[in-house]
Parts: sequence; C-alpha cells; structure tokens
Amino acid sequence: MKSTFLKLLILILLGSFINALHSQNISGRVNNFSNVAISGVDIIINNKVISNTNSQGVFILPKTYQLPLKITLNHPNYYIKTVSLSKNNSVIQLYILDNTLNLEEVTISSTYQKESQVIIPTAKISSQKFAEYSPVDLFSALNETPGVYIQNGALNTNRIVIRGVGSRTLYGTNKIRAYFNGIPITNGIGETAIEAFDPEDIGSLEIVKGPKATPYGTNLGGTLLLNSKQASEGETFIRSNLTVGSFGLIKNNVSVATANEKLAINLNYDHLKTDGFRDNSNYNRKAVLLTSTYKFNAKNDIGVLINFTDYNAQIPSSIGEAAFNEDPSQAAFTWNAAQGFEDNKQVLIGLYYTHRFSDQFSNTTAIFYNYLDHYEPRPFNILDEYTNGYGARTLFAKDFKFLNQTAQLSFGGELYKDDYNWKTIENLYESNANNGSLEGALLSDNIEHRTNLNAFATVTLPFTKKLKAQLGINVNTTKYEFKDDFNIGENNKNADRNFNPIIAPNLNVLYQFTSNINAFTNISRGFNYPSIEETLTPEGLVNPDLGPETGFNYEIGSVLFLFKRKLRFQLTAYLLDIDNLLVADRVGDDQYIGRNAGKTEHKGIELSASYTQKFKNGFLFSPYLNAEITNHRFIDFVDDLTDYSGHQLTGVPDIKVNGGIQFGYKNFVLNTNFLHVGDMPLNDANTLYADDYTVFNTKLSYRSGLSNHFSIEINTGINNFTDEHYASSVLINAIGFGNSEPRYYYPGMPRNWFSGFKIAYSI
Repeated sequence: MKSTFLKLLILILLGSFINALHSQNISGRVNNFSNVAISGVDIIINNKVISNTNSQGVFILPKTYQLPLKITLNHPNYYIKTVSLSKNNSVIQLYILDNTLNLEEVTISSTYQKESQVIIPTAKISSQKFAEYSPVDLFSALNETPGVYIQNGALNTNRIVIRGVGSRTLYGTNKIRAYFNGIPITNGIGETAIEAFDPEDIGSLEIVKGPKATPYGTNLGGTLLLNSKQASEGETFIRSNLTVGSFGLIKNNVSVATANEKLAINLNYDHLKTDGFRDNSNYNRKAVLLTSTYKFNAKNDIGVLINFTDYNAQIPSSIGEAAFNEDPSQAAFTWNAAQGFEDNKQVLIGLYYTHRFSDQFSNTTAIFYNYLDHYEPRPFNILDEYTNGYGARTLFAKDFKFLNQTAQLSFGGELYKDDYNWKTIENLYESNANNGSLEGALLSDNIEHRTNLNAFATVTLPFTKKLKAQLGINVNTTKYEFKDDFNIGENNKNADRNFNPIIAPNLNVLYQFTSNINAFTNISRGFNYPSIEETLTPEGLVNPDLGPETGFNYEIGSVLFLFKRKLRFQLTAYLLDIDNLLVADRVGDDQYIGRNAGKTEHKGIELSASYTQKFKNGFLFSPYLNAEITNHRFIDFVDDLTDYSGHQLTGVPDIKVNGGIQFGYKNFVLNTNFLHVGDMPLNDANTLYADDYTVFNTKLSYRSGLSNHFSIEINTGINNFTDEHYASSVLINAIGFGNSEPRYYYPGMPRNWFSGFKIAYSI
C-alpha cells in the first residue's frame, strides 16, 4: 500500500507539472464515428509530426502555434484527413479503414526507421485489431491477413508462413526478417521469435509480403515491422489490465508512461501464467519493456529500447494420429516422461539517434545488442545454449524535387553479428525415478560465429500526379564460422563458409486512376540462406555446393472504394518462383542436413473486403472478409530417387478464409470472427492430409470514462466456441522411430473463455 500510494503521489505531481506546462496550449480530440477515442493519431503540420493523440483521443499542440491552423491527421487504420483547426478543444472524426492504403500519403523522413515506406499496399495491424482478441493471442490478428498463415503449436512454438514460404521449417519461423522499433530481432541464421513480445505492448505491426522492403532485407517470405505503444505528447497515465480464463490463465499487464515536448518514457510490465490444456504444458512468462525518447532540439533526438523476457515453458510436443483423435490433451510420451521444457531469458537493447540536416534530409543510426540464454531438456538430449548478438544500422532519408513534385531517396546499411554457443548433454531421465530430465555426459560443444551485412538504397519517383514508381536494391553478404570444441583430431568439425554476395533489385509501381481506385505491381528478387547446421554433411564437413534459395516475386493488384469510401476491396495476384529449394532431411532425433532440392512455384489470389456503416442512432456495423486461394507446387523436386515434381507444397493449405463483424453501440463493442483453413498435405508424397477446420471466436467489451481522468473496460470472450477438433500446427514428413507412430499433429485449443478488467488513470 505504501508503495502504491507513493507511485500515485509522484504521478499526480508529475501530471500537475505537465498540465501547468500546457495550460496555454492548443488541444483537440479525435474520435471515430462511434464517438470512441482514437489513440496514436499523428498530428502533422508542414510535413512534420508535431503531436499524437493519447488514450483519450486528445492531442496537445505547443503554444508556439496560433489558430487558425491547418493540420493533417494520419493513422494506419483510418483515412488521412486534413482540417483547419479554428478553435481550441475541437472534435474531429475519422473514418475507419482496415488494411489501409494511404492514398494521400504523407512522407515523413523521421519515420523511415520504423515503416517500410513501400508505396504499394502492405498489411498494417493496429493495437485496436489486437484488442479484438484475447490479450494472450498475438497471432490471430496476423492470420486475418491474406497470404499469411500462422501455425501455433504452443505459446512458445509458432511458425509464420507467408505465401507458402517457411512451410518447410520444422520448428519456429525463418525466411522472414523482423524488427522491433527499428531494431533487428532476427538472428544470424534468419530465425525469428516474435512471441517474446507481449501483444498488449504492440502499437502497430506491418507485414510486407515477399521481398519488397529493400531497406529491411529481401527475404523471400517478407518482413515484419513491430512498433511498441508510445505515450503522446502531453500525456501521463497508468494502466492495468487483469485477465483470467480457462486452464488456469492469469495475465496482468501494467503500463506507466509520460511525455512532454522533450522527453517521453513508456514502461510496461507483463506477467502471464497458464497451465495449458495439454499434459506438460505449463507456461510462465515475465516481461519488462522500456522505451524512451529525448528531443535535444528540432534537429536531434535520441531513443532507447530495453526489452527483457524471462519464461519457462513445458513442451508437450506433437502427437500421432491415434493420440490426436483419442485424447488431444496428452503430451508425447517421451516428452512427458522427460518433463521436457525450455527456459529462456532474453534481452534486447537498442540505442538510436536521429539527426535532421534539414527539413528534407535526415539520418537515423542505431546500435543494438541481443542476448538469449536457452536451456531445453529433450528426450534425446539436453540443449544448453546462449547467443550474443550485436550490430549497427544506419539509414539516410532525403526528399528532393522530381518533375516539380516531391520524390524520396533512402539509403544505408546494416551489420549484424552473433556468437552462438551451444552444447548437448546426455539426458538420463529414464533412470531418474520419474523425476524428469537429468544431465549426463557431454555430447557436443560448439561455437558458431555468424555475420550478415546488408547495404540498400531506394528511390521513389512521382512521374505524374497519378503515377509513382519505386526502385530499390539490396546487396547482402553472409559468413559462417563453426568451431568444434568437443572433438579432436580427425573427428574435429571446425568449418567456415563464405557465401557469394547476392544482389536483389525491387520495383514497385502505383497508378492512381481516381481517388477511389488504383492499380499496383511489383517485381522483386529475394533469397534465403541455409543455417550453418544445414551446410554441414553428416560427417561434419562443409558442403560447398549448398547455396541459398533465390527467387523472383511477381505481383499485381488493385484497391477499390465504393459507397462514399465505406466499402473497400483489395485484390492481389502473385507468382513466386523459387530455385535451389532448401530441404532439411532428418537423419536422427535432432539431426538434419540441408540440400538444394529443386524448384517450387507459389501462385495465389488474395482478396480483402471491409465495410463500415455508422447509423444516426450511434450504431456501428463493420463486417470484413479476407480470402486466399493458392496453388503452391513442387516444379522440380527429387528426394532420395523419388520424384515429387508436380505435388502440392507440403504443410500449406490451398484455401484460407476469415472474416468477422464488429458491432458498436455507445460504450459496447462486440467482435465475432471465424477462421477457415483448408486441408493440407503432411508429406511430400501427398498421401496424407490434415483435415480442414473452422474456428469461431467472439469478444464483448464495455468501455466507459468514469471521469476526465479515470476510464474502465470490462470484457469477456470465448475462443473456439463450437469446440472444433483441429490441428493448429503440423510437423511435415514426420518419422516414427522404432515402433512409434509418426507425430504429425499439434492439437488446437478446445473451447476456452477469458475475461478482463482494465483501468486507466490519465493526467
């Protein structure tokens, strides 16, 4: 109590100071047409972000400005709006737009380090979209995006597949690059674990499908750009959200933040605990996120990011078909006997500095450090590893005149290095009297040094008021060094591998026929490197013939608005040709070797439609539908003398459809949605398929402002309310060792509920 009282006293005193500081400032409020406040709206004057709206939708402008004043309001989920502010405390309303394409795009050099700046449509997911689901659920909002399919084996076991790329990754996510607040979170061999971040801390997430985001690498899968929630200027608050639910779910998120003209600080703490619905599936995570920026003057500011995550997650692993159908709550027998788990401690630190040489020219440079300590007892051995990753990134952004219009140029580079130290230890769980894993003899001890260097440049040219083109190029070099500290003499497996540089060009073209219809196209080249383990033969020698996957992406599409822009359609068709397909062949319990096995062709059509209708009585009706139809196939694929050419790509459904309806009335919001996933082949021979499934979710929220400072929200929801029996993730080409059944399936969650209570105090 004493500590809580002291925190509130400090908060009140700090808020009083800020209120006094801004007592003469200009303020306004931004709502949607349900009169619900919109947070995170950029207030732009003369092409510069001057302020943002807070959790109450309020923005404050410095007292140096005078009314009347022309401002532009920009938010990724709403139409851009330019208004003339003529009186203080004005209320401005914005129309919602899902997966928006900013037709009147405002380019701000200082945002280049956090946004892709791709001129053709990308998927942008806001904190409001994440809030439509359980606060435990990071991936359902991503699964709404056509072309993106997330497989969830557990809270700590996820695979992100974009347009079929990444489906052959057996565990985790690779073949994409990801950034958090402009800091790389993908390691030296291309693996990404965004589940380390709490969805309640994420302000926005941009998905770039395919190798189109030249400044952020050109991986064939694409790019994820995550950004944390930030306090807006003039805002001071403390928020707490407590959620409870099925299977022992308890989650508490606490955020404290303040911001003024010079300094902004956000501090978030999250604790998540659940027993899981399967045996051996307890999960316990604690996380702290600190972000801060300081503005020295109009030309210079500095920022810091610190994210610490500590979690312990038991591993039930995948199960065979008989177990999946009879009792999906059971864990794999050996994993249950070994009481397998993973214990992770992860730290991400980033420091970035922005200098504006002029209103048209800026630079942002960041240095970063990433540490991961991972301990994982498995039935076949115990993995003990830690990784030190570090590097630097710099990006210059320049606006210039081209054909009497404003064009943009950006260029820079990124260096990432990490040292991966890992060893395996004998697991004596079978002789440990049912007490789980027990360390035995050392089996291996290795160090990997991995270096990745990217140089990039992008130029955006407006040829006419309707036609805009964007040309980019990325040059990458990658180097691996492997050191065997366990074996000596002729058994020693020291090795290194330098890959030849890869040049990846990219062209985007956007044509705006009218304000309500446009067309776009993309041609781009991308690549994926093998991991260092894949480059080694079973004898531990480097395979000099193993190279990266390379491919070309071709894309065309259009966005159409109807009924006074209440209805939005987007239709996209793509073709992705991949050569030198990387295949991981399993040669043991935890042993895989890589091969360049042939070619794949990824073809698909993606459709998204959304409609928003506001009625005079305050009722809001907003349905949406997203769909993808794909035909991903092996074009040339021979594996162990068996020809799989022409077969469907393994682990990818040929259809995915999702949709939902949002109802709003006064303080109530009801979200109902569904996800349908078609059947998918589990093996390269296409003789075994996972069944299709449909999952329905719903969430009801009530929000109210108790006073000018206090607000509350009460919510409750049900996931999978039809209790569908389905596999939320699969392990392709599974092998049964001995007499055991191949373990293809990770069971999806049965029907489960959650309920939360949020309270916020703002000054």
